[in-house]
Amino acid sequence: MDTLVKKVEDALEVIRPYLQADGGNVSLVEITKDKIVRLELLGACKSCSMNMMTLKAGIEESIKRYAPEIKGVEAVNLSAMV
Repeated sequence: MDTLVKKVEDALEVIRPYLQADGGNVSLVEITKDKIVRLELLGACKSCSMNMMTLKAGIEESIKRYAPEIKGVEAVNLSAMV
């Protein structure tokens, strides 16, 4: 596994229990060549009105703590792409 992917996955494992406690979850979709992490919010996180705050304040901060080279985090909706 790529080192950067491992760092991001480790960061997600730290925050995942908090998301799951509220019926949500998050899945790593990709890390772009520009070092942007693309995530899919799952379960309750997908429809929660606070999901962008959770993404920026919680998930992005956790990822940047583990992988400071990451420039940003964005959410994608894979089910809308099908």
